[in-house]
Formats: sequence, structure tokens, C-alpha cells
Amino acid sequence: MAAPHSPRTDDWWRDAVIYQVYPRSFADGDGDGTGDLAGVRARLPYLAELGVDAVWFTPWYASPMVDGGYDVADYRAIDPAFGTLDEAEKLIAEAAALGIRVIVDIVPNHVSDRHPWFQDALAAGPGSPERARFHFRPGRGENGELPPNDWPSEFSGTTWTRVPDGEWYLHLFTPEQPDLNWAHPEVRREHEDILRFWFERGVAGVRIDSAALLAKDPALPGFEKGVDPHPYVDLDELHDIYRSWRSIADEYGAMFVGEVWLPDAERFARYLRPDELHTAFNFNFLTCAWESKRLRAVIDATLAEHAPVGAPATWVLCNHDVTRTVTRYGRTDTAFDFATKAFGTPTDLGLGTRRARSAALLTLALPGSVYLYQGEELGLPEADIPRERILDPMHFRSGGTDPGRDGCRVPLPWAAEAPYAGFGTTAPGEPWLPQPEDWTTYAVDRQSLDPASMLTLYREALLIRRSTRGFGDGPMTWQPTEDGVLAFSRPQGLVCVVNFSARPVELPPHRELILVSDPLDDDGRLPQDTTAWIRV
Repeated sequence: MAAPHSPRTDDWWRDAVIYQVYPRSFADGDGDGTGDLAGVRARLPYLAELGVDAVWFTPWYASPMVDGGYDVADYRAIDPAFGTLDEAEKLIAEAAALGIRVIVDIVPNHVSDRHPWFQDALAAGPGSPERARFHFRPGRGENGELPPNDWPSEFSGTTWTRVPDGEWYLHLFTPEQPDLNWAHPEVRREHEDILRFWFERGVAGVRIDSAALLAKDPALPGFEKGVDPHPYVDLDELHDIYRSWRSIADEYGAMFVGEVWLPDAERFARYLRPDELHTAFNFNFLTCAWESKRLRAVIDATLAEHAPVGAPATWVLCNHDVTRTVTRYGRTDTAFDFATKAFGTPTDLGLGTRRARSAALLTLALPGSVYLYQGEELGLPEADIPRERILDPMHFRSGGTDPGRDGCRVPLPWAAEAPYAGFGTTAPGEPWLPQPEDWTTYAVDRQSLDPASMLTLYREALLIRRSTRGFGDGPMTWQPTEDGVLAFSRPQGLVCVVNFSARPVELPPHRELILVSDPLDDDGRLPQDTTAWIRV
């Protein structure tokens, strides 16, 4: 096994590199076509060698898997497809022995319609205490045939479903994900108990799904886009919830990272006050186009909105919901927007890969923590899933126009010569999502032997970031550059230079070339779409 490494700071989350595992697609330990905890446990040495500080698992709880596990039926049980609670406890301990912390995903906005609470609510009927844990309402219209309001869904379509007794229930996502009523004390107590349950088992942190959506205006007023206050996004009541959660996390020395999509910098920063969440995802950076001026503006805005509350920024290029970086950066429009996803978008993977390599070094040089989605270190592109194999509800609720998110969730390739690229599947058929024919070219064993591979670049970069003073949390200063070039300095003489322009550029005078995303040209200049780390 790889040697364990120790964290750099007590507040490890301020500059950690956190690896996101989508359990269904990481590694299949029992051969049934679905990734599982046994597969993760077998690959922990790989994560240690990669050099990550923590692993964030998307939901591994008991679930009907209507929305990839984000429809939770039991927070205190592992889904049988993934393993058992005992295996999860062993995984947490084995990861800790390698110096890797575990972060779990909590989905507080809603539960599965198979959750005992919702089943009880359906059986109990209108006006019952069981229904008070959710948002049940009579409908509008002469016979209650219209939904209570016209709130838009996060997944297209309606946000209300009618039950046989005539009432309607709210679900901002799919009908199988009924929203909880966070004004109800039992809902709050239950989630506080869930946090303690996992912290007691050694979990070091929690990622909070849809963190700004929990509270709803009890009047359920109509929604008009762009008109404040919003009836269910970023309500002030949320902060009392998260202050309560923070007091629990502080008992265990654990951290939070919130999924907070908010355009208002001041409102966003409120979630990061010292007695609330430790960190929140930086979606403006994730969705930004590969353009020097726009990226610089996003970096400046990010650091500025975190500064007043003393919270570290987070940086992420991709996750289980968005188009993979290599593919996105190879398109004419290199930004990301759920509304513009479409089948058949032309992509130059060579260009996208070059830019993704450059973006990796840019991201890892910025102050704060970094999230790395599984397969990004392999340079995996977005896979084209045959329409008949698509499972994501976003595709179906769009009427088939949205390709969905399955293309970034395809099982990882581990061994080029093994069946299904070494994912581990041995059962008849194939993994739960099909792998593209060229998947073996990205396999871990093949890239490990290639000094020019994406995996080698990430391993080198993470080792340097961990072992070199000046990276991680701390100040940064922009350096003067020509148009199309970004350069910023970090402590200890470190400088990161990124060339977006069409011509090669001279590096600043330096005494050491630490790492470069692609080779310099014959004259020692930095080519287009290339990043260099230097010491001046």
C-alpha cells in the first residue's frame, strides 16, 4: 500500500484537494456491473498515490436510484448495490490509515417517495401530522384539479403531483423526491441526528446538496422570475438551520461544503460566516468559459466575496452533473449552462484536452481548496450514451431534448486489456452504463506508464502542491502581462502563467521551471493553452 500522508494544517479543508467519487461508476468489486464500496476499498492505494486529501462520496444510502441516489430512502443504511454499513465503516477507517478523509453527501431538501415518512404521509391522509413533514396542499380550480402554484422545476416539468385523495405534494425535482417541510421541528431534529450518526463513524465532512433550497415561503406564493423575494431560494431561515448544524460539526472537528448556486455575492457570503458553513462550491468558476478576461473576473469576484467572512475559496472544473472539462473546452462555446446542453455538439477533443491540462495547473495554483471529479485526472471526455441506455431523469423530463448527465458518469477505465477496461464487471451483460469503444486508451495502467499522460500530470502537480510551500491557502497577486495571458504570484516566489493567446509568449525571468502542462516550444516560450509553474 502507498505510504500515508499527513495533512498540512489543522484546518485541512482550507487548502485540501478533495476527490469526488460517484460510487456507481468508480470500481466494481463484486462483478455485478455496478460500482460499490468494495471497489473503492480496493482502489484506495490509487487515491493515495494520486495525492488527494479527502474523498467526497455522492449518496451511497439506500435508494430506489431514480435520481442517482439523490432520492434517499434511509440515511442510516448503505444501498445494497453498494455494500453494507459495516463496509462503509471499514472504508472510512482504511482511508484514514492512508491519510485520506471521507466526506458524505446529505440531501436535506427532499427524500425518496419510498422513505417511511412519505409512505406514512400518503397513508395518513389530509390534515394529518404525517403530512405536515412535507408540503401537501389542496389544488386550485373548481375541483382542485390545478396545482397549488406554478413554481418551475429544477428538472423541467411540474413541481406538483396529485395523490388519490385529491391533495398535491411539492417536489422541486422529480415526483419521486418529495420536498421536506423545514419549518417542522421533526425534520430539523432528524437531520441533526443523521449528522451525528455519520460523524460518530469517523466522517470528516458533509457536502450539502441544494443547500439554498430547503426553506419555503409557507404561503407558497406564485413565482415570477427576477422578482424578489424568491419563495424558495435563499430564504433567511436557512441560516438558523446551518448555525445549528455548525455547532454539531464543531463538536467533531468536521467540515461542511454547500452546494449554493447564487448570483448575489453578498448573499452567497452569508452562508460562509464563521458560525455557518466552512466552504461552498464555486459554480461561477466551473461554468466560466476558457477566456482570460472572464476567468480573471471570476477569480477576482470569488476571492472578493470570500474575503469579508474569512472563508477559503473552492475551485472545481467538473462534477457529476456537468459536461466533462475535456469535452466542454473543445467546443466553440466553452462555458457551461444546463439550458444549452444538446445532442451532437461538435467537439475538438485534442484542443479540449490541451486546455483541460492547462486548466488543471491554473486551478491547483489558486488559493483555497480544489475538488477533482473522478476521471478528470484521466482526461476522460463526455461519453455519448445511446438514447435507449440513458437513465437520467433530466433527459426524460426535458422531453428527450437534454442529453442528461449520464455522459459524465460512465464507469472508469482501470486496465486496458481487461474486460470493460478493468472496471470489474464479470456478470453477463455490461456495466450499468456503456463505456465508449475507445475507453481503454484512457485506462489507468496505460497512463501510469506514460510520462506525458493526464494522470502523470495530475500526480506530479498534486505532489508539488502538497510538498511546496506557497501553494494552497494564502494570498495571490496578479502580475502585469500582455493581452491573453494571466499570471499571478503566490508566496515563496511561486508564479503561475497561463497563455490563452494564439501566439507563444516569453515566461517571466525565473530560476526554476517547476511544471508545465505541455512542453515549451523550441525557443523556450509558453505555447497557446498552456500553463507553467515557475519560481522567480
